[in-house]
Amino acid sequence: METTIDDWSIQEIARIANTTSRTLRHYDEVGLVPPTRVGDNGYRYYDRAALVRLQRVLMLREMGLGIPAIAEMLTDQADDVTALESHLVWLQESRDRIARQMASVQKTIEELKGGERIMAKDMPHAMFDGFDHTVFKEEVEQKWGREAYATGDSWWRDKTDAQKAEWKAALAALESDWAEAAVSGADPAGDVAQALARRQFDNLAGIPGTPGYSTGGPTKEYFIGLGELYVDDARFAKNYGGADNAAFVRDAMRAYAERELS
Repeated sequence: METTIDDWSIQEIARIANTTSRTLRHYDEVGLVPPTRVGDNGYRYYDRAALVRLQRVLMLREMGLGIPAIAEMLTDQADDVTALESHLVWLQESRDRIARQMASVQKTIEELKGGERIMAKDMPHAMFDGFDHTVFKEEVEQKWGREAYATGDSWWRDKTDAQKAEWKAALAALESDWAEAAVSGADPAGDVAQALARRQFDNLAGIPGTPGYSTGGPTKEYFIGLGELYVDDARFAKNYGGADNAAFVRDAMRAYAERELS
């Protein structure tokens, strides 16, 4: 075998990374992880820098990103240390979120085994936190009028508990995806962030009282202004993991508005 002390064969890397030689060849073909060198026997070999790049690619794949989005991120954030620090933050946030979910599920299992009847009002607050529209009543009325708040409030109160829970879950998933994209170093104007901005737009488009609701979705001014509010108000920013992440959301929303909204 032609392996040197400075690199490893494709078979060794496949084993170490728990992947396949076929996957590694594909990553080479699409330009994600080219081999460091190709031996006289035609075998691909990878050095330490290539291993770090492969680690980044596998992490981004784990986050659900496709090949084009990964290629964009690798280009936009070339420094490996900075990129891996962002990945570490994402992993820590995922670990904490999973720990909370596990604790909640465990509590529900214990209550069910104990024969307790679980009512919505008794469920752990963590299962339904992050959305209390009444705390923003004054701001909404000042910025967009009493009718906007009253219409949205009526829409929310008319929902069943199950519908409210489903809506909150979808919102939490969107906020989590925003945070993950932010810490990954994604470009606010790139494909990943713009897909999230579209989801944000669609979410708002379904809420009566949103400026532009009657014409199919938020107005450009409202969408941009809301992004600014996410940064300016800590109560919003915390839903995205802090001010830095909220700034990423704001920039992505502005880029979307400038490109898609008239």
